[in-house]
Amino acid sequence: MHQRFLALFSVALCALPMFLFAQSNPYRQPPKDVTDIVLAKPTPNVSINTTDDAMLLVDYNPNPGIATLARPFLKLAGMRVDPKINARQRITEFTGCTVQWFLENKTVPIEMPREGRLSGLPRWSPDGRQLAFGVDVADGVQLWVADARTGKSRRLGQFYINEILGSPFVWTKDSRRLLVRTIPANRGAAPPTEALPAGPNIEETYGKVSQVMTLQDLLKSENDERLFEYYATSQLMLVEVANGKSSAYGPAGLHSALSLSPDEKYLLVTTLRRPFSYRVAAGNFSRKHEIWDKNGKSVRTIAEFPVTDEIPRQGVVTGPRELEWQPLHDARLLWAEALDGGDPKKKVDARDKVMLLDAPFSGDAREVFKTKHRFSGVNWTANKDKGLVDEYDRDRRWSTTYLLDWTNPVSKDTLFDLSINDDYSNPGNPIFDRAPNGDYVLMQDGDWIYFDAPGNTPEGQFPRLDRINLKTRQKETLFQSPKTAFDEFISFVGKDRTRIITRYQSKTEAPNFYMISLKNATERKALTQFADPAPQLTQIEKRVVKYQRPDGVPLSGTLYLPLGYKPGQKVPLFMWAYPLEYSDAKTAGQVRVTDNTFTFYRNDSPLFFATQGYAVLMDATIPIVGDPETMNNTFIEQATSSGKAAIDYLDSLGIIDRTKVGVGGHSYGAFMTANLLAHSNDYAYGIARSGAYNRTLTPFGFQSERRSFWEAKDIYANVSPFFFADKIKKPLLIIHGEADNNPGTFTIQSERLYQAIKGNGGTARMVLLPHESHGYRARESVLHVLAEMFDWAKKYSN
Repeated sequence: MHQRFLALFSVALCALPMFLFAQSNPYRQPPKDVTDIVLAKPTPNVSINTTDDAMLLVDYNPNPGIATLARPFLKLAGMRVDPKINARQRITEFTGCTVQWFLENKTVPIEMPREGRLSGLPRWSPDGRQLAFGVDVADGVQLWVADARTGKSRRLGQFYINEILGSPFVWTKDSRRLLVRTIPANRGAAPPTEALPAGPNIEETYGKVSQVMTLQDLLKSENDERLFEYYATSQLMLVEVANGKSSAYGPAGLHSALSLSPDEKYLLVTTLRRPFSYRVAAGNFSRKHEIWDKNGKSVRTIAEFPVTDEIPRQGVVTGPRELEWQPLHDARLLWAEALDGGDPKKKVDARDKVMLLDAPFSGDAREVFKTKHRFSGVNWTANKDKGLVDEYDRDRRWSTTYLLDWTNPVSKDTLFDLSINDDYSNPGNPIFDRAPNGDYVLMQDGDWIYFDAPGNTPEGQFPRLDRINLKTRQKETLFQSPKTAFDEFISFVGKDRTRIITRYQSKTEAPNFYMISLKNATERKALTQFADPAPQLTQIEKRVVKYQRPDGVPLSGTLYLPLGYKPGQKVPLFMWAYPLEYSDAKTAGQVRVTDNTFTFYRNDSPLFFATQGYAVLMDATIPIVGDPETMNNTFIEQATSSGKAAIDYLDSLGIIDRTKVGVGGHSYGAFMTANLLAHSNDYAYGIARSGAYNRTLTPFGFQSERRSFWEAKDIYANVSPFFFADKIKKPLLIIHGEADNNPGTFTIQSERLYQAIKGNGGTARMVLLPHESHGYRARESVLHVLAEMFDWAKKYSN
């Protein structure tokens, strides 16, 4: 008996490795030419300094090895914390930087420390002459500064910075000091990450309505609370840049937001405190907004909040919100307060009131004006007390911007009034300038202010630099991209309004920065010379295609023909899309793509299918049009109709073999993909990445859905492909990160859809990527994803 047991045990041991091998698969790679392109060095990140006479070029590796993502991290209050360095999880490697003084033709390499690595993008000082940056070392993150003129760098102080709850440092206006979040000295050892439980974790509710998103990485236990408190607590320090001397500023705490007043005599600080929550992320924990004086002493509490997990869906918190200092005043604080209980469904005459409070903050705040719709911000002009106020009408998805004199807020002079989806009328982003006192206000010359406009038109996108007269409403276009390229405004050169920096690219030319004259277009100077990382693919033909849905809604997308395509060939098609919601067909049909941009083949992009003999329709429009309250009632009909319209059009051109069409998408696009396979026969296969397929698991809304599951049970079921897994008969490749932290797209969504398809006799393959989140970053992962997609398409489009 004993010998028989040993024999059986030996057989089991021998079989075990075989079983494990069958269940685990090594990382794979796509063809070598594709791998080489993915691993090619990307063009640097670029930022212009505050004085508009130099640019910082930061080199980086977007796809570090899987070992980087595999570093242990803690899931705390909606964040991922690397406990070794007391910092957010790193998924990008920054490798070095240089400064280019473009008025002097001078390039300065910035010295990097011998040990450690850049923790993120360096930040310019207000005088445009220094850079501050974090450096990751073995046991923390150090603070360094560099002279942008010489490139010399040095560490400031012997402390470690704390970035868990926000930006770890802020420059003062004189560029001589930094306000820094530091790890408190002598804070002791960290709590154990896997402490033995003292008992079960229990939550109760007593009639409180709390309809929150299905967030991830939340606190789950008392030990999580201790860990969060330990790693997120910071001590503010004022650090002298010249000598590194530092002094404590106020008490240590869970400081989540910091803002110095314009005269820098006060600090607006938000501090989190117990009780915490297991239902919402840190931003909605119990908290206090207060004002500190220059010695770090609290002089006024503006607001105190409990855990705010009862905010109405698509609503706002009651009480002071959007607190900010008003520029061109020494210390004037403003904020908005809801008059509708924060509930956008309530019918009221005014949604918000806007309040002001001046130093020394001893009196009562005063109401300045009320807004008809939701107050969504103000951009201040260079004229003191005059600003452009934005309101948002949720019912219509409408934005209104008006000029308001805050000293006499009677007349609201409307500047813009348009649908948030009307890209043809979008004025763009206002351009800001640094006022003499160091505040940032709208760039202004007399009555003229400046806008960086996206330039969408029915013919394509042609970015513009506009200026608008606040009195006459006259608009002048100072610069516009040529019709054969994509040239976008970046900044003016210094204080000079006659020269600008642009980022120029075309179908065949990689993006580069240029300095050009607004007075003479022939005066054009190249500032960078970034090369084409994949010149062998530049010859791939790219074109914007426009077609129409049967209900008359115009559609569009960018078509890439396979490498070496010859007219008359019929090739397989891979379509990649992401549904978007619109209130009307007019805005839904606007063209939002261009064929004048340079095409980068990076990461796990579906564009790589063009190297494998496929035509690729990227960003095919799948508009869901209708009343914002009910548009998802026809999601399936509109999505299937839009997809079929694209196939019909390309088939009519004789380009594609419509029996070999695949469809794919990421996140909401994956949700769309599974639905298309469940409700149509137009596709040979599908590829769904990081999606959510059972909407009953996101019961308080998804995407722009305004109803809860209990208000629209049939709709939640009808749009959930999980409920129709028995109808998914075409092969579906399901890919998901095992550590997905995006609200709603829990990894279990893919696991359950796969099980449902398998249980109903369908064809599917599920690939779960270790250590990956919602988007995939490790080079091993992205190469494997490409290999999986190529093999799936090849197998099921033949």
